Amino acid sequence: MSVDSLGKSGTCFNNWSKTYSCTPELYFEPETTEEIKQILCYASEKGKKVKTVGCGHSPSDLACTTDFMISMARYNRVLKIDKEKLQVTVQGGCLIKDLNEVILPENGMAFSTQGTVSSLTAAGVISTGTHGSGANFSNISASVVDLELMLSSGEIIKVSNTENAELLPVVSLSLGSVGVILSITFQCERAFNLHWKQYPDTLGNVMENLDSYVDGCEHFRLIWYPHTESVVCYTINRTNQIPNAKPSWFWEVLVGYHLFQFILWISTFIPRLVPLINRLHFTVFGNIEAEKVDRSDLIFNFDCLFKQYVMEWAIPREKTGVVLFELKEWLERTRFPAHLPVEVRFVKGDKNYLSPCYQQDSCYINIIMYRPFNKLVSHEAYWTAYQNIMAKHGGRPHWAKDHKYSGAEFQSLYPKWKEFCQARETLDPNGMFLNSNLERVFGMKPSNSYIV
Repeated sequence: MSVDSLGKSGTCFNNWSKTYSCTPELYFEPETTEEIKQILCYASEKGKKVKTVGCGHSPSDLACTTDFMISMARYNRVLKIDKEKLQVTVQGGCLIKDLNEVILPENGMAFSTQGTVSSLTAAGVISTGTHGSGANFSNISASVVDLELMLSSGEIIKVSNTENAELLPVVSLSLGSVGVILSITFQCERAFNLHWKQYPDTLGNVMENLDSYVDGCEHFRLIWYPHTESVVCYTINRTNQIPNAKPSWFWEVLVGYHLFQFILWISTFIPRLVPLINRLHFTVFGNIEAEKVDRSDLIFNFDCLFKQYVMEWAIPREKTGVVLFELKEWLERTRFPAHLPVEVRFVKGDKNYLSPCYQQDSCYINIIMYRPFNKLVSHEAYWTAYQNIMAKHGGRPHWAKDHKYSGAEFQSLYPKWKEFCQARETLDPNGMFLNSNLERVFGMKPSNSYIV
């Protein structure tokens, strides 16, 4: 089969939140390693860039390109299950969701931690530094045992603790900038259930006693309702109890979803309603105590509801209270109609060069502005103020989320920035795997815009 017949023109790519889109010159969905090699050789002949994409869940232009795009959707097989070592090896396009629902439970295994959603590819999860929350749990990239990478030349290299070991902290979290990730071996653990508890609290009380909250359970997560003092705390621990989670009712799933979206849509015309909406939501859904037991991934994952703008940075854990109170003060002073929730999670430091948690235990603070019925919503002032606060306290942006930083800023934030860039240039000397987002990140030239 020729490369021309593999590729399609005129395919429009949108990210999940529909905030960025692009139309690549050619769009590919290879099924085999040989097809991927053919595409890269063809791109090299034509002098084209290549961007691999998974599910497009990143709310930024990280996956966008006007050259060649390779979707890994059909390159998704499970290659090996090692029950003794508790490891799973999969192709780069394998969905975490499929592993959670079938493969891992059938083999008595589970990921130690997970992010908000599991409709993500294995390569996408590690390449962007996807994380959960837990003082003793690093982001998912830290669970990579080994991987296979296809370089722009078509050469395949294996990277592990024993083979090309110096590249492991580079390729385990690379933003897709060094090659096509063919396979990944993840370190898992034995399958487990989790006991989840929810309870209301105040921002002042939690920040005053933060260490006891974060270290007092295996996984701690906090959401704060802007324009209030109210927070909801979630504590999660492993348990031998059997699952007892009740299915959601029609009202919660369908009517409540659309009603909340409709109310937020009204608030886009009357912004002063937002503080009232936040307080009402907390009264109905947040100001309660609840608990349940379920399979681990079903507790780790939760519903993102509908389309939204998202920005998230990681700061040193000890800066959590200072940052949240500065953000609260800015919202009170400007009366910006910030949507609920502000999500706060905690992640253990690791050794991957581009990890936002590199060599530091971190707190991730995630802000959102919903887009009810896909309506464009003003958020720029909020984003700028948030970024300025996070930057002032040594923050590092989440790679999958929107940010305005470039090479100069990153060089001062990441001790191994130069080492990563040198390794990247060695692995991809002609910059085949760069796009405008990554060119800005690495300080090469201004980014083009794929914003919708």
